[in-house]
Amino acid sequence: KNVRLVRHGESAANAGAATLDHASIPLTEKGIEQAKRVAQSVGRAPELIVASPFSRARATADATISVFLDAPFETWPIEEFTYLDPTRCVNTTVGQRKAWVDHYWANADPSYVDGEGAESFLEFVDRARSFLDHLATHSAQDILAFSHGQFLNAVAWLIERKPLQVDAQAMIEWRRYEIDNHVRNGCGYFVTRAIGHSSWAVSDSIDIDGMVNLDKLRLRSPMP
Repeated sequence: KNVRLVRHGESAANAGAATLDHASIPLTEKGIEQAKRVAQSVGRAPELIVASPFSRARATADATISVFLDAPFETWPIEEFTYLDPTRCVNTTVGQRKAWVDHYWANADPSYVDGEGAESFLEFVDRARSFLDHLATHSAQDILAFSHGQFLNAVAWLIERKPLQVDAQAMIEWRRYEIDNHVRNGCGYFVTRAIGHSSWAVSDSIDIDGMVNLDKLRLRSPMP
């Protein structure tokens, strides 16, 4: 089973603009172009295209959907990690939220929920686990999923590091992993699972122009 995981194109928030909420952030013109480049890099029709319900991921997926009109499409709960109370983030920029972000990660409490509409780190990791379970049981063998940077790194971290428990130390380690393995807009990972194996493997991160070069990828977590 081959799964291509792609981060959405550049969003207004990525470009420094103030935004109303996490779910409806639009792509910039650059993000739209990145979405088109992703679509051009997909050399064969996927058996399934999946997208987060957040508009920036769906808009990125739409460019590929328009190329492969016969490919089935589904929306899965693979949206970005919303760990800050959405109500206090209205009309703020990434820069304005930096102090809140730093405090959240310094606190390192996996069960903490910042407010209504936010989720805990434990819930976030559970969503990433559920995504891998859903991939494993889905009948499609070639899947293209459009999601978000932190969510993709949660998936890669689970595959590569295989944490036994999600405690404060694991949360600190994941934050460092996420920073060290920042996924650029329009880029992502391949994850693969061989017939007869129960474990996934994740490739090195890949750029827009290299998304389909499976033979050139080095697996970071080889299957046993």
